[in-house]
Amino acid sequence: MEREAAYPAARIVSPKVHAYFTRQRAEAGAGGNTPVASLPDTETIQAIVDAAFWASLRREEGFIPKISLAYLSPAETKSALLVERPLPLDPGVLTKIAPAVERPGIHLGVWPGREGLSVWGATRTIPSLCFVVEVAAPGLIVIKHHSGDTAGKFVNVAVLEGDQVKIIDGHTAATPDCPALLTSLLGSESPAGWMQPVNVLAQVAVSMRAHRRGGSLLVVPASGNSWRESIVSPIPYAVSPPFAALAELASASSPQWNRAIDAVAGLTAVDGAVVLTEQYQVLGFGAKITRRRGYAPVEQVMVTEPIEGGQATLVHPDKLGGTRHLSAAQFVQDQQDCAALIASQDGRFTVFEWSSCESMVHAHRIEALLL
Repeated sequence: MEREAAYPAARIVSPKVHAYFTRQRAEAGAGGNTPVASLPDTETIQAIVDAAFWASLRREEGFIPKISLAYLSPAETKSALLVERPLPLDPGVLTKIAPAVERPGIHLGVWPGREGLSVWGATRTIPSLCFVVEVAAPGLIVIKHHSGDTAGKFVNVAVLEGDQVKIIDGHTAATPDCPALLTSLLGSESPAGWMQPVNVLAQVAVSMRAHRRGGSLLVVPASGNSWRESIVSPIPYAVSPPFAALAELASASSPQWNRAIDAVAGLTAVDGAVVLTEQYQVLGFGAKITRRRGYAPVEQVMVTEPIEGGQATLVHPDKLGGTRHLSAAQFVQDQQDCAALIASQDGRFTVFEWSSCESMVHAHRIEALLL
């Protein structure tokens, strides 16, 4: 088969990713008896990322390949589908078999064979800290691992888009004023923290971004109505009584959970904002934000992204994406006990919260964590 040229970003990111997994394995070993997956070496990481990238640029009958490659042996998983003759880890081969494994939660197993790395089959079950490379879009590659929790949560390690490399900085979770949503998406420095309950807002954020229509969600206190001073009355689609199914299903770990998440996230596709209490009750959607009477217009916000080398910047909120972002920043400045989640049609995702440390609105760019 024709050999693809090396993907430079794969060479750049592989030693950093190897160092990350080495640290996480050491902490997992010190924290208990939870089994973890095998650790790929730097060359193996580079080879898997390289193959995934070139496969992402190909087409099979006009379709964009969506694949997830997991580094593990068949012995490290359950209910694996094994092919009689392992397939070479080649972009052309990956593109051919992509239609069979494009559904979420299916991973192609990659392991060293007699002639190098090969695909031995597919599985839905992978161990904690299993190295996973996912093709999210043409030229967009996400490196992640299973957190080990029962909810099937993954933690993103790095995002590669063309020649751009973003290494997720997990230490962001330790900074003052870090939102609980961001902490959940970053995972935990301690493997024991992976067993916490599903973070509702994290799941809603993923679903909001997935519908690609853009959307706004306001998180308000369960008690008190001061937030209404920043909303045009009446709310076009007020919900009465409050829709509480999301909160009920979350506490019960119901199999209907994903449907409830998608139902609430779908409301954000309607023009205006969804109003959700901190206890996950929907109060209405299509809400229009207005500046609170007597309060000053928002002039600037602090913007950060949880990646290595990322620097905080001060910008006018309309530089973040237009009217939707400007109104969200104004809402949080006027209602400092509230938060706003904003999805853009181009895939960007921003969480606005008030920073008591900086005495201003803090815009957290988190799309790299939602892929």
